[in-house]
Amino acid sequence: MLLFQSVLIAGSLLSPTPLPGDTCSAKAASTTAWAETKDIVDTAVAAGSFKTLAAALKAADLVDALKAKGPFTVFAPTDEAFAKLPKGTLERLLDPKNKAELQAILTYHVVPASVMAEDVVKLKSAGTLNGQRVDVMVSDAGVAIDGAKVIKTDIRCSNGIVHVIDSVILPNSKDLVATAVGAGQFKTLAAALEAAGLVEALQGKGPFTVFAPTDAAFAALPAGTLESLLKPENKDQLAAILKLHVIPARVDSEAAARGASAASLQGQTLVTKLDGGAVTVNGARVVATDVDASNGVIHVIDRVLLPSATR
Repeated sequence: MLLFQSVLIAGSLLSPTPLPGDTCSAKAASTTAWAETKDIVDTAVAAGSFKTLAAALKAADLVDALKAKGPFTVFAPTDEAFAKLPKGTLERLLDPKNKAELQAILTYHVVPASVMAEDVVKLKSAGTLNGQRVDVMVSDAGVAIDGAKVIKTDIRCSNGIVHVIDSVILPNSKDLVATAVGAGQFKTLAAALEAAGLVEALQGKGPFTVFAPTDAAFAALPAGTLESLLKPENKDQLAAILKLHVIPARVDSEAAARGASAASLQGQTLVTKLDGGAVTVNGARVVATDVDASNGVIHVIDRVLLPSATR
């Protein structure tokens, strides 16, 4: 039976499963009110199983953030989970010069909402404070968050919920351009970005949302169109086309499916909607979603969008 389902059946939504040495959870087994007077950070410290997490939060200057009102849901790696990282990784992350990377990793473990076990099993993914989304996999073996097994659930705190996981999960550290190149199906897009002088722009801080046409989408353009656009004298026209595919904000698949309207970097408005069970953007079909990068997200589309003036 699924881990989260077994927790629900056992009635643990009102009495979290105690952790070894977890004084907060042990006391919560007899009275939930005690646990709920402590915030997420103090609960983790009192548990005794999250010393590394507590040290990492302090090194990343995130203690005050997780003591805030929230609510938050933290997928908390145990000390053993941190110990499973490759040798030297933790020491490197705790170095002050790598503070930004540590912050990115820790915020990837935090969902800015209260998500109990009964809600987690209904999800396929969830947005994190990092900006990227974690994948939720439910199977007969239990529940996994980006491959990390959930081993304890529904530890109630005054400002949220803690679920315990057995591994540290890592966000994508590559930017949008590197992510697209690594995917292997955006060779033409990568070449076009280079020709248009837009590579550095999409390697910037962002966040950006890129509706990325595949190689097949570019190949479907009228004969000779792509070759013409890649000529140096047509650089501005190419840049305008590519900028039409970029929104200077992060728009995940859920928002796109609900319907979203936003100005592209080119200036023309992009409109997403749910059409016949598929999400479209300005008429192009979205064929894959939520490819996360360190500075944004990629949604894959089946044709190249063209600015109104070039139609």
